[in-house]
Amino acid sequence: MVWRPAPGWPDCPPGWYPPEDWQPPPEWPPAPADWVFWQPARARVPTPVVPAELTRQGLVRETRFVMIAALFPWIVSAVVILGVHLDLGNSLSQLPTFTPKQPVLNVLLGLLSYLPTAAVVPLVLLLLARTGQPPASLGLTRLSWPDFGSGVGLAAAAFGCELVVAVLLAPLNHSRLLNQAGVLHVPAYYLIFGLSQSLITAVAEEVSVNGYLLTRLDQLGWSPGKAFWLSLALRTSYHLYYGVGVLLTIPFGYFVTRSFQKHRKLSRPILAHFLFDATAFLIAILVLR
Repeated sequence: MVWRPAPGWPDCPPGWYPPEDWQPPPEWPPAPADWVFWQPARARVPTPVVPAELTRQGLVRETRFVMIAALFPWIVSAVVILGVHLDLGNSLSQLPTFTPKQPVLNVLLGLLSYLPTAAVVPLVLLLLARTGQPPASLGLTRLSWPDFGSGVGLAAAAFGCELVVAVLLAPLNHSRLLNQAGVLHVPAYYLIFGLSQSLITAVAEEVSVNGYLLTRLDQLGWSPGKAFWLSLALRTSYHLYYGVGVLLTIPFGYFVTRSFQKHRKLSRPILAHFLFDATAFLIAILVLR
């Protein structure tokens, strides 16, 4: 039952009901003789669920929106970092600088601030599952030894190619066109942040740019070649903060994209990505000190 004030009466405060001996103030208008102050509460009618028919146009729109939601923040961040570098000439910082005087707290805040990077992952997995591609169909299953070996091989091949590209870019080491990280002088426990960031990055990027995008492009009838080049271009775009060093990211993108297109096992690119980034952090934090 809910209280219903008479015409001209003010509404009662939320949660307040008149007690049995309550009388309206004399300045209030009299209630009509047949007025009912209490009436049954109306049952809430839930909003109906109307399944929408899946169309090609709808799938195209969904793919565009998901890519904007997933990649736009990364691309904007890359452009801002590159712009600051070109203006000030400072080196790339891959570690958090929230509270430099409290390094342990700095690591914890850095981990917390980086978590939103993977916020899109549950969304894209849900959207794929609704069209018949559950995580298992993408190869997000327990790693087998062949998958583990393939992941290690992909990371090693990408490292080897990156060294070749790095040698070619060596003449630009002191140019602002190349944005690279300086030597890190941080405690060894910063490796916790490095490994965590490597894992978050690997999952977020590979699920979005490989698992979701390539699957949707295949459903939309794109050829493997066109899908590959679009995926690689998008992957490269949010690494623009390296300047011309963005060329260093192309071999890795090539290997993991081709791997997923051929085997449809997302666990391999994720492992390769984690090993690649984790090794870079390991060298920067523990070796080049």
